[in-house]
Amino acid sequence: MVRRADKYTFRVMWSEEDGEFVSLCAEFPSLSWLAESPEAALKGIRTVVQKCLRDLESAGEDVPSAIATRNYSGKFMVRVPPEVHRQLAIKAAESGVSLNRVASSMLAR
Repeated sequence: MVRRADKYTFRVMWSEEDGEFVSLCAEFPSLSWLAESPEAALKGIRTVVQKCLRDLESAGEDVPSAIATRNYSGKFMVRVPPEVHRQLAIKAAESGVSLNRVASSMLAR
C-alpha cells in the first residue's frame, strides 16, 4: 500500500557543509533531514512529511498536493528582455523551426 506521503517529490544529496546526506521534499520546502547514509536520509524525510501531513489534517489546514499527481497543460509564459527575444527569433529562423521549439529545446537541457 502506498502512503500518501510517498507520492511527494523527494531528493537526497550530499551536503559538504554538514558532512552528511540531506533529504528534501519539494512540496514542503521548509522540511529537511540529515543522515549518514542516503537511505537513512530518505527514510527520515519521509517520516517527517508523514507527521507533517497528520498535523496539517488534524488542524484542518490545507495539505499540498503532490507534484506527481497534478495536471499540467504544457503551457506557461516566460518574460525575457527584448534582445533575448530577438536572438531566439533569429536562432529559430536560421534553424527553420518555431520560436516555441527553440525555447522548449533550451529549457529541456
